[in-house]
Amino acid sequence: MPPATNSTEQKFTGHIGSLSPLHQETLDKFRQDIKEEGIFDERRHDDACLLRFLRARKFDLVKTKKMFTDCEKWRKDFGVDELVATFDYKERDEVMKYYPRYYHKTDNDGRPIYIEEIGKVDVKALYQITTIDRQIQNLVVEYEKLADIRLPSCSEKYGKLIETSCTILDLKGVSIRSFSNVFGFVKQASNIGQNYYPERMGKFYIINAPMLFSSVWSLVKPLLDEVTAAKIVILNSKYQPTLLENIPIENLPVAFGGKCDCEGGCQLSDAGPWKESGAINGFVTNGSTNADKN
Repeated sequence: MPPATNSTEQKFTGHIGSLSPLHQETLDKFRQDIKEEGIFDERRHDDACLLRFLRARKFDLVKTKKMFTDCEKWRKDFGVDELVATFDYKERDEVMKYYPRYYHKTDNDGRPIYIEEIGKVDVKALYQITTIDRQIQNLVVEYEKLADIRLPSCSEKYGKLIETSCTILDLKGVSIRSFSNVFGFVKQASNIGQNYYPERMGKFYIINAPMLFSSVWSLVKPLLDEVTAAKIVILNSKYQPTLLENIPIENLPVAFGGKCDCEGGCQLSDAGPWKESGAINGFVTNGSTNADKN
């Protein structure tokens, strides 16, 4: 079946509620094929999930099935379900001191905000308390939380389907040396997100970007898919007005020009609809719920 990307398809986004007849036909065939191949999971593989893989491969059924099959094999080999049930991130609070990255509240569109302060990375201190493998495991668990807890909680609160997150990547203090120290982890993390958790990026703000970075971006941007490129915004140190146009001031941490100052620090609060509803407390880890641990 050919990719559903001809000119008559442009008004359709490939999301639920915006499918052309050819999109729907491709989705139905995709679902049927993976059921026949015995890799369909009723709990995880709803239409929204299948459409994310289809959009990632421009509704090319052959390429989509390859991506999907590779993902399912990776999940089995990596032991994702077992990891989610047993992972105990005891070093979390200490890790936050040396590599802050966390979810915190929502943007104007109801998307969970993910903040990563890569300029604060202290690799030497970080790997005295954890390992790259542990960080990758935590990354996978967080992706599963995003799918199972954070996004559904946001969808319920705002009364619409929310499938993506809003990322703020802070480059303040980043140098070539400091970035090279975490490049291995960043590369692995990027590959996992792109190949196994596709179409989760709603908006991506890169703040405190040095002039050189902006210059490189101007060369790279034309090489990217238009839809992807449109989601990425490069900002210098005067980023606050743009963030505040897209994020409620009460949801943005004080450190980034907002008014949120969570007790104990925004990076440790896990504030958002998922916490307001109590849903995050039921996420199973280490053989028990988080609520059981607290």
